[in-house]
Amino acid sequence: MRLYNTLTRKKEEFVPIEDKKVKMYVCGPTVYDYIHIGNARPYVIFDTIRRYMEYKGYEVNYVQNFTDVDDKIIKRANDENISSKEVADKYIAEALKDADGLNVERATKNPRVTEEMDYIVDMIKTLVEKGYAYEVNKTVYYDTKAFENYGKLSGKNIDELEAGARVCVDNDKKSPMDFVLWKPNKPGEPKWASPWGDGRPGWHIECSVMAKRYLGDTIDIHAGGEDLIFPHHENEIAQSEAANGKPFAKYWLHNGFINVDNEKMSKSKGNFFTLRKIADEFPYDVIRFFILNGHYRSPINFSRELVIAAGNGLERIKKCISNLSFLGLNSKTENISDKEMELLNNCSRFKTQFEESMDDDFNTADAVAAIFDFVKFANINADDNSSREFALGIKNKILELCDILGIRAETDEKIDSEDIERMIEQRQIARKEKNWAEADRIRDELKTKGIILEDTPSGVRWSKKG
Repeated sequence: MRLYNTLTRKKEEFVPIEDKKVKMYVCGPTVYDYIHIGNARPYVIFDTIRRYMEYKGYEVNYVQNFTDVDDKIIKRANDENISSKEVADKYIAEALKDADGLNVERATKNPRVTEEMDYIVDMIKTLVEKGYAYEVNKTVYYDTKAFENYGKLSGKNIDELEAGARVCVDNDKKSPMDFVLWKPNKPGEPKWASPWGDGRPGWHIECSVMAKRYLGDTIDIHAGGEDLIFPHHENEIAQSEAANGKPFAKYWLHNGFINVDNEKMSKSKGNFFTLRKIADEFPYDVIRFFILNGHYRSPINFSRELVIAAGNGLERIKKCISNLSFLGLNSKTENISDKEMELLNNCSRFKTQFEESMDDDFNTADAVAAIFDFVKFANINADDNSSREFALGIKNKILELCDILGIRAETDEKIDSEDIERMIEQRQIARKEKNWAEADRIRDELKTKGIILEDTPSGVRWSKKG
């Protein structure tokens, strides 16, 4: 298995620190609102990578945090006249609801910043004691010039950064690139006690602390969106390696941006959408499938037309699975033939194609293509004369690959009598209008659900097989 390591800027063979165990940390959202479509991509991508590693036999300790203290959370709490905790609790629950909709497996641990304050203070104290941090007017800053390798993840030169436009001016800093580890609270803000006075932590320190506490001083994989490479992940490295005296993460994975209608997503452009809003129009499983149709490191363009196309592709897979279920359920042949056995054995090539794609830096786009090739094979080779073992054997092999990607391909086939009668009526109308294609489509849809129609002189009769 080879993956692209942002730290070395090349693909590397994955070798975990401990045999068959993976320690993986993924930066989670700041919970002041519903998560947006940009948040959905790392949710889906790194969940898929975790699933594939587990499929390959690794035990994955997967940690994804929630930032539950932040200026935006405090502002919303003040606007709504509720506590910051109430805001965070609400949107953590909503984020998990969205993650469930996307079929994202729950993390091994979802730590919250507000529950880690003692550990945050301890790490800051360590950095001060080691000479990597200093206090001015109750604010503690990280001294970037004290860390020799600052800039190694992003490839940025610290001297050039100091002259850059992104530098925040603060006269209390030794250097413009120094960043806050602890700051005093303002009136009405949540606060915690520290040796430097009451206050709250800066953003970057929280992930260093939570990764150390739940995964150890050195972890296998640290992941997040490419917008986090600098300064967030760069600062995490500086903090963690200075405090712990060990390398922080062996592999760094970053997903590309999501653009909306070929433009960068931003509230000012009016193209900023929460995932919940998008899910009002498109099912979560279609959104997940859309995300998987692009390589995780490449930018992808979100548009209504592209999501519809992804939905059509997912429907092809679901229809194939449904048809194979019907063929298996209604087959009059129990025993598999020699020819079918040979075909079934040949299906291993699709699994090989799938694994080769995923082993090459988790290329989900090519892995999905392997599933489509498998579906085409199934549509050609499975029919009413197929044995039960053959039809269900192909179905289970396709479902195995779909499950690795978190694709829900097997739908609930339950249908009540009212729905059946309604669809039969729609078919009769289509036949009267000589819309034979629509009539056949309705018959085929009912057939995949195990409903058989019989046209008789006295009307249409239906029966349910199995």
